[in-house]
Amino acid sequence: MNEPVLVLNANFQPINITSTYRAINLVLAEKATLVMNGRGYIHSVSQAFPLPSVIRLNRMVKRPRSIVKLTRREIFRRDNFTCQYCGRKVSNLTIDHVIPRHLGGATTWQNVVTACSRCNHLKGGMTPAQSGMYPLSTPQVPPSTAAYLFGRHLNQNQEWQEFLIGW
Repeated sequence: MNEPVLVLNANFQPINITSTYRAINLVLAEKATLVMNGRGYIHSVSQAFPLPSVIRLNRMVKRPRSIVKLTRREIFRRDNFTCQYCGRKVSNLTIDHVIPRHLGGATTWQNVVTACSRCNHLKGGMTPAQSGMYPLSTPQVPPSTAAYLFGRHLNQNQEWQEFLIGW
């Protein structure tokens, strides 16, 4: 009952991910319609209700465009859980400021990268020019597309792909 369910606006724009429990309540309250049932049924004494995978709201909801928040997890996800200096995928990842904070570097998408603890220690509080260590890819703000925002759920929910592409 706690599986993620993709919520679409009335124009089929992906706007949120909710729990199965909440999605069933929205469908039963006739605030949303079932678009895709890929999970089977839940049975009551006299009825069987489909477990939704994708629902669509019946009324249009105005929402501001979603942006990706600057968090550790999102930095790791943007950099594909890979050290941006040596290219290794390791478990002990850290965040490195390309231009160190004590030299005026800000904590922004364009100045933070994922680094393994070894590379972060080697670079220390130096600039890339001083240390000779440059990030493998230029750090930038990740796209705020639906495919990126809800993409972490795509491995378990391949049926969502057609609703996420193009938004």
